[in-house]
Amino acid sequence: MKKQVTIIMILFTVFMYSQKKKNGTVYNEHPAIVAVEAMQQSDIAGDSTKVATYLADDFKSYNGTSINKDDEGGNKEDFLNWTVNRAKWVSYMSLTRHGEAYPDAIEYKDGKTWVQTWDYLKGVHNGTGVKIEMPVHTLYRLNDDNKIDLVFNYNYPIGKDIRAAFNPRTNGTIYNEHENINTVRKMMAASEHGDADKGFSYFTEDATFTNLDMADGESNTLTQEKEGFLGMLENWTMESIDVVGYPDYLEYELGNAKVVQSWWSARMTRKSDGKKVKLPLMMTHRFNDEGKIIRENGYYTLAALSAK
Repeated sequence: MKKQVTIIMILFTVFMYSQKKKNGTVYNEHPAIVAVEAMQQSDIAGDSTKVATYLADDFKSYNGTSINKDDEGGNKEDFLNWTVNRAKWVSYMSLTRHGEAYPDAIEYKDGKTWVQTWDYLKGVHNGTGVKIEMPVHTLYRLNDDNKIDLVFNYNYPIGKDIRAAFNPRTNGTIYNEHENINTVRKMMAASEHGDADKGFSYFTEDATFTNLDMADGESNTLTQEKEGFLGMLENWTMESIDVVGYPDYLEYELGNAKVVQSWWSARMTRKSDGKKVKLPLMMTHRFNDEGKIIRENGYYTLAALSAK
């Protein structure tokens, strides 16, 4: 049996290696890479005259993610027009290699040379203010004269976001009275009276809490937030928490988010020396479908409580 297993493994190894077939050579330095990157920078600069020197007369470009079976692509004139127009539409453009990625030039045995790039595009659309910041992956084929004759773009369709920004649309409903607003009011009232059990009963057990004193990505659990609140009450007397303006409840269409945003003024007195502090609070509370708060974002800092 052991002998049979050994024979099978040898045959499997021979079979696997027999499937390999070299079809070209990959380079990380190549005249084709130089040509492609020079064309890219001329394109970003809006220099269509310079771009034209890198393109073959029979140049074609395609969207590599298109499912249109009749897509005829764009020709050299289309590409040059796009270069000129984009320079008018977009400011602060830059294109750099994406992180540690670098382009590859592949010389296939059939004589064709391809360059594949991984870049990062930045800019701002002038008409809408939409920020363009995205990875870009592109394949270029070059002919025997080192001219680009074929391009495939595999990129996020940022134009979709830009076109959408031209057309006003709603994204849900704003309420100034709602049961979720009532929940926030009751929660803040309980906090004013130091009733931590009641105040934190409006949150789910896995709720998270943030404020401006926390590092990006940091948050407190329900237990941590409750302990922090009770610890603060050991040193401070809560005089009042008063609403400023009125809360808004937003039911978003995108993402189906349910958010109450509210503004408050907390008046507090330090027990040790009678120092009074008025702390401005801006809060957002995200709700689940059952009317419980799942996330609190506090746009406030507790630095004032440390003042002498």
